[in-house]
Amino acid sequence: MYRLGIVNFINTAPLLIPFLQMGELDGWQIVEDNPANLNRMLKAGEIDAGLISSFSFGANHRDYFVLDNYCISATGTVGSVLLFSRLPIYELSSSRIILTRQSETSVNLLYIILEYFNGFRPTYVSGTFHDFEASAESDAYLAIGDEALMLRRNTEGLFSYDLASMWYETTSLPFVFAIWAVRKEAGLKETPSIASLKKRLSASYHQGVSSLGDIAGMVCNRIPMPQGECLSYLKGIEFDLSPLKIKGLTHFFRLLMQMGKIPSEPRIEKI
Repeated sequence: MYRLGIVNFINTAPLLIPFLQMGELDGWQIVEDNPANLNRMLKAGEIDAGLISSFSFGANHRDYFVLDNYCISATGTVGSVLLFSRLPIYELSSSRIILTRQSETSVNLLYIILEYFNGFRPTYVSGTFHDFEASAESDAYLAIGDEALMLRRNTEGLFSYDLASMWYETTSLPFVFAIWAVRKEAGLKETPSIASLKKRLSASYHQGVSSLGDIAGMVCNRIPMPQGECLSYLKGIEFDLSPLKIKGLTHFFRLLMQMGKIPSEPRIEKI
């Protein structure tokens, strides 16, 4: 039995809900967790394949194949990777910023935006929004996923910056937040198990796109948010790993390498 890790955020609902509705996938066990935990689990061999952060793939690319065709990405505004700040972003050059523990990709995207694009040198600490609220010394907090959607609706008096939008404004490229990776050591290449997984993902993707309004109605109360607002958000999430997405992903990796965040430019080996 192989183990497949999936993030259960609203932005994955168009894939995950149809996937689960289709019933058990022979030979596979589903593991739901946040991005940071799935990154760790794939690296440790606790899962065999999964939706992991782009940064985690870049840091461990020699150990992974990329499952072709699908990802979690955005061309412009994503709506759920947000920097909440007490100050305008141009005043954050030497500020203290609290970072969510749930995502390596979004954290490193923030490093690129603040340090590489703007030449800032903030101080970073890991923590929660509660830590941010309790600390007069902290000027900003990075949130992702459902938490970011909740804070966007329920937080007043703070500036809010969408990191995918800022990336697009500077690079004119889409940003890939997560990809489907497979451990090479799992021995899944050219097996019936990987073929059935790819077939299920394809079917889930097409079903999710065709029933986006219904899915928005199923998940909008998690925030809560109006169904129409949830639908607009989901329409901004893209799942195709197109050549343009590969170009954006490659550019992200090159910048990380230039900043010393990863040792070499990753090779994307598809399976």
